[in-house]
Amino acid sequence: MLIFLNFCITLSSYSQVDEKYAIKTVVIDAGHGGQDDGTSGRKAKEKDIALAISLKLGTYIEENIPDVKVIYTRTTDVFIPLNERANIANKNKANLFISVHLNGNKNTKAYGTETYAMGLHKTSGNLEVAKLENSAILFEEDYSTKYEGFDPNSAESYIIFSYLQNTFLEQSLNCAVFVEEEFKTKALRKSRGVKQAGFLVLWQTTMPSILIEAGFLTNPHEERFLMSSDGQEYIASAIYRAFKSYKMSIEEKSQFAAKIDANIQDDDSLLPESSTTLNENFNIITFKIQIASSSNSISTSSDFFKGFKNIEEYKFDENFKYTIGSTSNFEKIVEYKKTIEETFPDAFIIAIDGMSNLIPLNKALNKTKN
Repeated sequence: MLIFLNFCITLSSYSQVDEKYAIKTVVIDAGHGGQDDGTSGRKAKEKDIALAISLKLGTYIEENIPDVKVIYTRTTDVFIPLNERANIANKNKANLFISVHLNGNKNTKAYGTETYAMGLHKTSGNLEVAKLENSAILFEEDYSTKYEGFDPNSAESYIIFSYLQNTFLEQSLNCAVFVEEEFKTKALRKSRGVKQAGFLVLWQTTMPSILIEAGFLTNPHEERFLMSSDGQEYIASAIYRAFKSYKMSIEEKSQFAAKIDANIQDDDSLLPESSTTLNENFNIITFKIQIASSSNSISTSSDFFKGFKNIEEYKFDENFKYTIGSTSNFEKIVEYKKTIEETFPDAFIIAIDGMSNLIPLNKALNKTKN
């Protein structure tokens, strides 16, 4: 029995959609280091390429966006425990955590980029990537106690992530989309897409966080590209442009929300007649299963939904979300999700309040318990 379950539900000090802040601090995490080489190619080691890209990325931000503070988890070839990397970001109240890695595969023809957000792996391939990156804890003393019994090589340990909804999943996925789009359109890399998996380095961060696999060192052609100065510049500049776009999108929404709030406060006629009724509605928590997301609206009767009925459409952060199922009982939605996954393997649970606002799952669970 894993005592790792103790950390299943944690509350962040930040809200899921903190609409009144600017991106002021970013933590850049170069994967591996020291005795932990990470993935190796014929000549290159992951720890070295990740550090080179991370330093170039930080320099781009420092030189072009001087109002953003850049913090590195490491700037030399040293080993930093996974939980300490998250602690660095947390104690500095970072607004974004970017972890830079390189991929590996027994198939030496595999190539391309992937960007991950914290979540449950949806394929065996995603699980293998997570196992590979999480194996860094094996270099840490007493890792079993430190990570509450988590075993990076045990599939059972990853079951915990099926009950863990990253508080910042939506923002993390949005940032990941910006990164993969830049890789594909500007750096001209093959994008293998935005994915989710259970990475320990992302698990304990209290801000939007992504892990970037910038290419496969096990592919000789891609290894040469990633070892070259030009290749590292291409990757770093692509991540920089994605960060800039993500920052702009977050801050534009923040300014817009602030103006709306100011207008409402200035006009009493816009206030509801009964704030008690509003609060009662707000506190109603409903659990649903998200089965799709799109930048464009999709008809709920579309063949895409494979004949399912009672599909609901919501719009959050300029994206349309499609859900099925609705219950205030979390255990019931967990059971229902198992049947939905047969058709929609990427489905996951979300929580919505009585005013149709998306709220963090951890916060929803805490409210329902109270």
